[in-house]
Amino acid sequence: MKAFIEILREKYGLAQPEAEKLLEQMELLTYRKGEHIVREGERNSSFYLVADGIWRGHYLKDGTDTTIWFASVGEIAFSIWGYADNSISQISIEACNDSIAYSIPRHLLTKLFDSSLGLANLGRRLMEQQLLTTENWLLSNDSPRAKERYLTLIRETPELLQHVPQKHIASYLWITPQSLSRIRAKIKL
Repeated sequence: MKAFIEILREKYGLAQPEAEKLLEQMELLTYRKGEHIVREGERNSSFYLVADGIWRGHYLKDGTDTTIWFASVGEIAFSIWGYADNSISQISIEACNDSIAYSIPRHLLTKLFDSSLGLANLGRRLMEQQLLTTENWLLSNDSPRAKERYLTLIRETPELLQHVPQKHIASYLWITPQSLSRIRAKIKL
């Protein structure tokens, strides 16, 4: 817990007492590789902070599994549909490896945000980060070269290469696994 408090302090500028207050209200959960935290079509209004591991958000359409985001240590993961209005999720969230996360239901998180300006600002920063991640993913589809998208991904999140199957990385980059194999062969990482 102390190490995660440091992550909250360093990454998000949250004061130690507020980080402790947040984590005291959260439940520490473990997930096995391949386990779903949220399933498409189900309701889940909880908010998660990944303490260890990598998660992915994905959806299935016309038989194609498409990854839309990854979350690793210190990052958030949640179904915006469940969190924002308690409706069914349009995505699934899956652990890419054995993982640990802190979880809090929306109603408790809202009370914490109401009780502290620092925690409310944390919530704002987390949501801003989530919006930036989503927009970057959408804009990356417009990138003319898959190789550039791949190089950006490994520069920004190299841990994905060790823990995430190539097929999920390929779907995140909007290319086939075969195309990703060709790109990897050319750059020989």
